[in-house]
Amino acid sequence: MRQDGTVPKRSDIDPRGIDNILANCFILERIAPGIARLRLAGQHLSTLAGMEVRGMPLTALFTPQGRAEMGPILEHVFDTPAVAELSLKSEARFGRTSLEARMILLPLRSEQGEISRAMGVLVSDGSAPPPPFRFAVSRTELRDLGQRDGMRKHFPDDAVATPGFAEAQTPLMRPYLRLVSSRDD
Repeated sequence: MRQDGTVPKRSDIDPRGIDNILANCFILERIAPGIARLRLAGQHLSTLAGMEVRGMPLTALFTPQGRAEMGPILEHVFDTPAVAELSLKSEARFGRTSLEARMILLPLRSEQGEISRAMGVLVSDGSAPPPPFRFAVSRTELRDLGQRDGMRKHFPDDAVATPGFAEAQTPLMRPYLRLVSSRDD
């Protein structure tokens, strides 16, 4: 759907063309840096979460460590723009086996032309034990759309996002407030 290397619009997505994977698809909306909420979600995501996920942040499907890793990935997808392919693994707990999954995030333009949407697909392996599942990111591959397809960035299993450099914070000095009243008696 990318014509001349541009990112397609959200309105260009026709669900009839992807009906065989529609249950695994979702549409994200960027709501803040590193945070995106699920605007639309297929039944498979709701099944994995054990509840309706529409309107929830994407990070609701992840473990705390996975949430920390997803912020920089989402920023890269929206800002660069880039395609993100993730290998996921659920946490094994309460005698349950873990579940492996793959996710792809594809940036989309909003009707205003900004890249604030993304289409995603989440596919899991095998039959699932009872939900809910929370995933950790075991591997990430980012492909910048401005580069040739062969140029990819790989993040190993133990990659951790490093916080950026910030200037020293100074306390905010507020002026004193005073009450001004006008009474013409």
